[in-house]
Order: sequence, then structure tokens, then C-alpha cells
Amino acid sequence: METVNQLLASIQDVGRDAVRGGYSRAVYTTPERDLRQWFIEQAQQRGLEVQTDRNGIIWAWWGTPHDGALVTGSHLDSVPGGGAFDGPLGVASALAAVDILKTRGVQPPRSLAVTVFPEEEGSRFGVACLGSRLLTGAISVEKALNLRDINGDTFADIASANGLDPRHIGPDPEAMARIGDFVELHVEQGKGLGQDGPAIAVGSSILGHGRWKISVSGQGNHAGTTLMGDRADPMVAAAQIVLAIRDTAAKQQDARATVGRLTPVPGGTNVIASRVDLWLDARHPDDAVTAQLIEAIYRAAQDVAAGEGCTATLTEESYSDTVHFDAGLSRRITELLPGAPVLATGAGHDAGVLAGYVPSAMVFVRNPSGISHSPEEYVADEDASAGAVALADVLGGLL
Repeated sequence: METVNQLLASIQDVGRDAVRGGYSRAVYTTPERDLRQWFIEQAQQRGLEVQTDRNGIIWAWWGTPHDGALVTGSHLDSVPGGGAFDGPLGVASALAAVDILKTRGVQPPRSLAVTVFPEEEGSRFGVACLGSRLLTGAISVEKALNLRDINGDTFADIASANGLDPRHIGPDPEAMARIGDFVELHVEQGKGLGQDGPAIAVGSSILGHGRWKISVSGQGNHAGTTLMGDRADPMVAAAQIVLAIRDTAAKQQDARATVGRLTPVPGGTNVIASRVDLWLDARHPDDAVTAQLIEAIYRAAQDVAAGEGCTATLTEESYSDTVHFDAGLSRRITELLPGAPVLATGAGHDAGVLAGYVPSAMVFVRNPSGISHSPEEYVADEDASAGAVALADVLGGLL
């Protein structure tokens, strides 16, 4: 039996990013494919039956697959330069929980599956939780297949190159029927658990959140021959828009708005850009407020762009309403984990997508600094072990 810490140690060199630090494990790149194979091998070593479905979701079954199964798992892909725990902790903990249940002599009276969802972070194709969205039908197949990565490759092409048939990608009612309850363990990505007290918490809700692309168009030109007063520079406008986004969100309590990616076109040092694309991540617990926030940001972006002789357009790439996890399932989990606090989270998860279709819940493991999506993300060994035991307690109690 391998502990969760041993499982994580066995993949600690996969996908290390020498430039950004941390890990870069975008979906269907070599590091992520290596991790998928690692999971398959680990599951098979435990006698689990492994299947990969039409959407690239891996299912490892303990017992014969039946409708109404208990399902747990997470993801293995990462943001660029991400931490070691976001995603893999939940997968490794699920495997370790199976080991723990077996040592306890548990014979599951209902089917149990451990899953790995692809493209949870959306770091390659821009839509978070793409695998679970396809499974449930929360994204149209046409939109998904035509998503493009930074190299211009479509999701359809990349999926096909990795053994999936684009003709069969999309909603999977049979797979959905097999999920009776879904429980996802994840590293906590804020300071909710703090330095002291319990290492484990039960999730209550996920903030409504989405991603928007703002394109600022101006006049591309020569950096040396174009006088400052003759410019329509979208980079200058984009810089002001980033500040406007910060200031607009700061006026609204509990709002979060972030620009984490900005791309000038054509991107030459001695070239005034013709267009700058920037991506906005915005979140708020009230979906109506989120909509108002985006409207205010777009108005500000248009005004700023016009002031620089440019134009600005806004396109929604993905959006998820605020999610409240199944009350009955969450109550049962809190009873199985006495003393565990209940926490809301601002981070999106596959459990949040599934919550609109099947009873879903989350268990969080302490991240003492609260830093995530960063190489500094951290979980102490003893807390990771406590999380695996907690997950085993939950799964054993729900079986």
C-alpha cells in the first residue's frame, strides 16, 4: 500500500517547468499524458478496471460498473507554472483511499470509481472543466471541437491525435447515470483553514466565475518612425484597461477580477501592436452582480480604447453560475468528518459542473499559506495523509 505522499513523490519530476517554476502539465501534452498513464498503471495495480470514455475521462472501477455508483477523483492537468497539489492531490488521495478501505476489509456494496477529468484548468483550450462540461452537456459539442490552443490546433484535432473520435465527443447519458454521488478532494486554494485547527474542511459552494476575452484593436506601425502623437497603440489602451478592471472590481464587495494573460499581435519589440488580446477572469457569489461587473468593465474598456484611438470588443469564453453543493450529501459528509469546518471556495472544480446534474460535494485539505496556482502551493505531509484518511472515511460511510 502506497501512501498519498509516496504517490505524489513518484510524479514529482513530471512536467517541471524550468522557466516558470512549478509544473506545466497542459492537457494532452507529454507531461499530462505521462500522468494519465501513471494513473492507469496505479489503478490496475490495485485491481481496478480502467476505461477511458468518449470525452477522455478515465474511470477506474472497483467492482462491476453499475448505475448509481459512488465516484471520486479530480484532474492531473495544471495551469502554466502551477503547484504540485492542485489536481494530483485529489487523484493520489483517491488511490490511497482505496488502499485504506481495502486494509479495513471493505467490500463495496455499490460500485466505486476513481476518475481523472481532462482539461480542468482550461490552460490549453481556454474553457475550464472541459471534460466534465462535455460529459454533462454543459458546453456545445460544436463549440468544444472548434476551440483552439495557442498554436492554432483545434480541440478536435488534438483529441483525435490522442485516441478520441470527435464524432462521439459530447454528452454521455450512460456515463452520467453511473454517477450516484460524486466527491472530489482538493487542496484548499485560500486561507480558509489557516495555520492551526483542523486540516480538513467540507465544501459548501463555489463562486460564480467566468472567462472573457477583450480584444483591443489599433494601428500597427513602426516603433521608430511613428511620432508619439500619431499613434493608436492598443498596448497603451490595454495597460489602462488592466488598471480599470482592477479599480472596477475593487468597488464591488466580494468581487474578484484578474488579467493573467495578455498577447500583443504581432509581438515584435520594435513594432507598435495592431491588436492586443487580454483575458479576464471575474468572480462573485451573486451571478447578477457578476453580470453587472462585466458590463461595467466592458464600458470602461471601450472608453479607454476610444481615448487612445482604438476599439475594444469583449467575448465570453466560459461561465459557471454560483454552485451550492448538494445539502444532503454535504450533511452526511460533515457527520462522517466531525469537527471539519464548512468552507465556500472561489475556485472552480469539476465537482461544481457535476453539481448541476448529480449530488456532488467537496473535501478540502489545508494549504497553510493559501497560495495556489503557483509553485509556492503547499500541503504538509501529515495534512495530505489526513486528507486521504478523511476521504476513505467519507467513501466508506457513503458506500
